[in-house]
Amino acid sequence: MGHPVEQESGDAARSDLPPGQRLQKGWPVTHYGPVPKFRPERWEFRVFGATADGGKHCWTHEELTALPYATVVADLHCVTKYSMLGAEWGGIPARAILDIAPPAPEVTHVMVWAEYGFSSNLRLSDFTADRALFATHKDGELLTAEHGFPLRLIVPHLYAWKGPKWVRGVEYMTADRRGFWEERGYHNIGDPWKEQRYSYQEEPGDGPEL
Repeated sequence: MGHPVEQESGDAARSDLPPGQRLQKGWPVTHYGPVPKFRPERWEFRVFGATADGGKHCWTHEELTALPYATVVADLHCVTKYSMLGAEWGGIPARAILDIAPPAPEVTHVMVWAEYGFSSNLRLSDFTADRALFATHKDGELLTAEHGFPLRLIVPHLYAWKGPKWVRGVEYMTADRRGFWEERGYHNIGDPWKEQRYSYQEEPGDGPEL
């Protein structure tokens, strides 16, 4: 879930790295709390909150993984200062979920919910970005449990904590509300190219008051 833990350094001078980031060989495991056990018979993905029809939409794991599959090649920038470049992610585009379960017109933000009540808030425009993806695979292989199996959100243009592991649902919101790390001192938006790491860096309008 993006728990801040300092990782080994790489090449900090590359022009394709956001400021303050280092190239990482391999994929470190970083998260807060234990790795949840996947129980397919109990698992469901929910879309709720300010939906266009006012209802809640649910998918079993089998139903969700039957949705159209897409791949994107995208980097992963962790707030702990490592970057993993050029990974191929496979899964369900976030936009596909919005097409199936549309938000109400007044929705401006989403809260992405994961196991153990973990959450991360996103502007709707970030959630609907071209390469935002509910990933089930990396480089053609199923995600491991430590890296978020069965489902993690990838939002390549934001720091990786904004895309939680072990996602269980999306809440449509008509006003912004801070998620787990955003309530604990991390930037409400999390743009790595602007190095938006911590809440003290926020400008007026970047997020609700702490």
